[in-house]
Amino acid sequence: MAKKKNITNNDIISFYMDYVLEHNQQPKTVYAFAKSNNFEEQKFYTFFGSFDAIEKHIFKAFFDNTISVLEKSNDYASFDARNKLLSFYFTFFENLTANRSYVIFALHKHKNNLKGLQLLAELKEAFTTYIEHLEIELIEIKQEQIDKIQRRGLKESAWLQLLITMKFWMDDTSSGFEKTDIFIEKSVNTTFDVLDVAPIKSLIDFGKFIFKEKMHIN
Repeated sequence: MAKKKNITNNDIISFYMDYVLEHNQQPKTVYAFAKSNNFEEQKFYTFFGSFDAIEKHIFKAFFDNTISVLEKSNDYASFDARNKLLSFYFTFFENLTANRSYVIFALHKHKNNLKGLQLLAELKEAFTTYIEHLEIELIEIKQEQIDKIQRRGLKESAWLQLLITMKFWMDDTSSGFEKTDIFIEKSVNTTFDVLDVAPIKSLIDFGKFIFKEKMHIN
């Protein structure tokens, strides 16, 4: 039988996910994996250096698919940061749910310690960059070092929130994972309520006004 020629990285990802779910382990060798799926071993290395590299990329692929869906929505572009992040969460977890068997297989033994998991390194990089470009409003301290610390803290806390939500989803046994939907809505809204700088800015402006008026009176 002739070897398949037009193999893509997504084909290899699909073959790999099918294999680990059927065998409950990684393939023994790239050669055997390629042979069982009827493509040249060299084609594998065009896209991935190892099976571990595939596993990292799979979670990044869930992110990429999510962004692709969101960018096709005319409404998404007009959303504020809060609603963009809510849309991201709901779409991302739809992707995870569509591949739940694989995600549970890949993460189950690490589910209580996801934070430093190398398996999620590519996802973390993509997600924290996404958070950075949401332009979530923070209090401007006007000291570069402090502003950088604020931004870094925002990205790390957003990443931690995503991991906590993933853990909740993995443990969720409700119909249609409706409890996860509620968790997402409440956690994201609570985060933005805490970050809401408008009342704080109003207090600062009021303080400045009182200070100026006091100085004027004196």
